[in-house]
Formats: sequence, C-alpha cells, structure tokens
Amino acid sequence: MTAIVETDRSRLSVLQAMLHGSVPLESMEALSEHIASAAQEFAVVIGPSIAVDDAAVFAQWARVHKPDLGVILLRETVDARALSTALRSGMREVVESRDLAGLTTAVSRARAVSSAIVQTMEDETQAAAQAALSEAQATAEAARAAAAKPTGRLITVFSTKGGVGKSLMAANTAVSLAERGHSVCIVDLDVNNGDIAIMLQLTPTRTLNDLAAFNGDIDVEAIETLVTPYSKTLGVVAAPVHLDSPDQATNEDIGKLLDLLVRVYDYVVVDTSGVFDDVALTALDRTDTLVLVGTLDIPALKGLKLAAQTLDLLNFPREKWKFVLNRADTKVGLSVEEYEGTLGLKADCSLVSSREVLTAVNRGEPLVLAYASHPNSKAIKAFATSIAGAARAAEADSDGDGKSRSTASRFRLRKA
Repeated sequence: MTAIVETDRSRLSVLQAMLHGSVPLESMEALSEHIASAAQEFAVVIGPSIAVDDAAVFAQWARVHKPDLGVILLRETVDARALSTALRSGMREVVESRDLAGLTTAVSRARAVSSAIVQTMEDETQAAAQAALSEAQATAEAARAAAAKPTGRLITVFSTKGGVGKSLMAANTAVSLAERGHSVCIVDLDVNNGDIAIMLQLTPTRTLNDLAAFNGDIDVEAIETLVTPYSKTLGVVAAPVHLDSPDQATNEDIGKLLDLLVRVYDYVVVDTSGVFDDVALTALDRTDTLVLVGTLDIPALKGLKLAAQTLDLLNFPREKWKFVLNRADTKVGLSVEEYEGTLGLKADCSLVSSREVLTAVNRGEPLVLAYASHPNSKAIKAFATSIAGAARAAEADSDGDGKSRSTASRFRLRKA
C-alpha cells in the first residue's frame, strides 16, 4: 500500500485517485500513527504542502527503523535544496507535482525496492536463525560428547600365573584409593575363580552374569543393581558364583559395563583371570593403567616375560604399565636386579613376605585396613597414591589440550 500526506484536500483527492488503493493523510502526525499500525506499507508520498524539513525528519527515521519503506517527495519545483535534503535524509526520489506519470513510476520502483529489501531481510533472518540453530546443535552435541566422555580411570591388574597376589593387589589398591576419598568400583573379571568378594567378606546377590538379563540395554540404573557396596566409596561387581549358570555375560555387555563405570566412579579396578581371553582383552582395550604382578621365582618371571611380549604385540603402550613385585625379599637364588633386568621392567611397588598377608586374607579384611602400619600396607598405599597422581597429571594434560573432563552424575552406593 501507499500513504499520501498532503494538507491540500483537492490535491490529495487527485493523488488518491491516481494511486489506487492509497491511504490519504492530512498531517505528518497522522502519518506517524498510520505507519505504526500498517506494517505492510511500502511507500509514502509527501505532498508539496509539507515542509521539506518535516519530510526529511520522517525520512531519516524510516531509513533506520523501516528501511523497506520508500519515501517519495513531491515538490512544485525540484531545486537543488530539495535534492540535497532528500539525498541526506534517505528519500528514494523527488518528483515534480505535475509529473503524475513520473510519480506512478516512482511508486512502482518503491514497491520493487521494498520487496527486494523485505526478501533480503527475511533471508538474513532465516540465515541467522539457521546459524543459531546450528550453534545450539553443536553446543548440545558437545555437551552430549562431554557427558559421554569417561571421567574416571580404569586400572587393570594382570598376571599370567596364579598365586602371585594379583587379587590381593587389586583389592588393596582399590581400598587404598577409596580411603583417599575417591569413589571406586572393583570388577572381578576372573569369571571362573574370582576371589574379590571373598577377600572383602562380601555375599553378593548379583554377579557379573546378571548383565545378561538386561539384553544389552545397560545403563547407570542397571549397573547400580549389580554393585555390591563395601563402603560409602567402594563397591564391587562380583565374579559369577556358579560356573554352570545358563546366562553368561557377553564381551559386549562387559564392555558397556566398563564404559559406564568409568563415567560413574573416579577409579575402576579390574581383576582379571590371568589369560589373554576376550574378557581380559575387553578390559585392556579400555585400560588407563595396567598393573603387572609377579613373584620372585622363575615360573612367574617366565609368565610375565611372555605377557610383556604379548602386550607389546598388541601395541599396548609401556608408559601405561606398572610392575608390582610380590615377596621380593624371598631368598631363592634370584635377585630383584636379575628379575627386573630379565623382565625389562623396574618394580614400581615391592612387597615382602609376611604371614599377616594371609591372616588378613583368611579374615576377609583388606591388608591396608587390618594392618595399616605394615610395610606392605604402606607400600600399597604409596602405590595407590602414585596412580592417583598420574591420573591427575593426565587430566591436567587433557585440560591443557582443551579437552576438559566433564563431571558425570554419580549414584550413591546402596546399603546391602
């Protein structure tokens, strides 16, 4: 539509008759009210009776607040002052009042320009909305990725020979970390001979094989039912009790379990069976720290040497390895230096032979709690402290790279 402002009513009638569908107005005040209520207006014709300065004020306002509105100035004579004022204020055209054909053409051009401006504004608005949507989607995706990113550390305890203290080390390292205030979960992946529950004097009602009941749909609420609490900060996912159970947890189920646990707990300590089976490999694929355990004897040295060679073949980085030498004070004709030299690893933790160790195991108590001042307890606590320190350093490096670790929601361990 077109609005016409002219105080001369006879002239206003002529202009209105010529511009079909136009709105006649007799003052600038009436024009302001009309524009405020008529958002679809595309042109304003200001007649000769309106002072050029008043027309300029309105044009300047329209240029800022309504750029799609074309202002056309009618003058009895188009002189230099009218043209310069129109140019400075942003009017579209200046037309002589007698040139009715020129006025009609000017209004048509104003319509075309207005349509182009409106389309451009709509395109820009749509582009801005799309950009905002894309940014929101990217932010949401980043938030989802951060929420899914592990916040805990997975520690796997491994040895290819039984009786070297692997489960003892797993249980006491986990207890030591929990005593430092960290939330910890032990997962007993020795599906045939798991001893973690016995060593902590627990009677679990759910075990690893209960994962099968969830048919792969494993979430935080699901794994909460599998965890047997030992203390406020330590829980256990126990190994199966019956070897002939018809339901067996698959490797995929165990992988999902470990992936969720490292989002829930600060540390997940995994005790393995001692063979490179699919279950152990599932844990090794996710391991942040691998703890190898051996004793000062040739069979244990042979087993660990083969394990180290296998791990190298699997491209498991040695910077993730930790070596614990148990019964390092045994006088069996093999020195610690010879053992370390043959294995190619320096012991990060050395434990001595002690009957207190077996006493604590038989009582179902962690050594670090039952005999807190024992040399082995102190060594295990220091070892756990070193693991926690390494984890903090790794987190700092990750944060320095711009990959900050998110804080996952943690569930509280329920009392048994």
